[in-house]
Amino acid sequence: MGLMSTWRHIRAFILPVTAAVVVPAVIICLSGTEAGWGLTSLLLALPFVLAGALLAIGLALFISTVALFTGVGQGTLAPWDQTQRLVVRGPFRHVRNPMISGVIFILLGEAALFGSVSVLVWALLFSLVNMVYIPLAEEPGLESRFGNDYRLYKQHVPRWLPRITPWELPSAHTT
Repeated sequence: MGLMSTWRHIRAFILPVTAAVVVPAVIICLSGTEAGWGLTSLLLALPFVLAGALLAIGLALFISTVALFTGVGQGTLAPWDQTQRLVVRGPFRHVRNPMISGVIFILLGEAALFGSVSVLVWALLFSLVNMVYIPLAEEPGLESRFGNDYRLYKQHVPRWLPRITPWELPSAHTT
């Protein structure tokens, strides 16, 4: 990967890192919360187990999405450097927005780890912003770039709540 390609991918991480790391870190520093919710004994493990599960799911979704955007989509996760090909593999076969779902899981994991209501509120605000932005701005752009393939995908794969069985783009269409 050349220097320009590396810089392209680093810039693409600005939004998710800000949403999932910088903002929660500022919230946690300003609110003075601490890991474990102040629990003692056996109960102390509960927030760590919950947070670990949520963070693991979030990171897995995020990493797999980035890999698919780069490899299959020939682009990045950034709105200013979009994929060149429609990605309908991996978690995209179950839900249309696995990267956003991954960030939400990470935020919920951070809220659970630190017992932070403020981070939970941030997770809800982040979710609401994306619930407005994606159908109003992102999806029309995807429809204009990928046409009927995206419209067919949109008919069969839900935006937020994953379908149980993976959906396959019919072989007559591009991948």
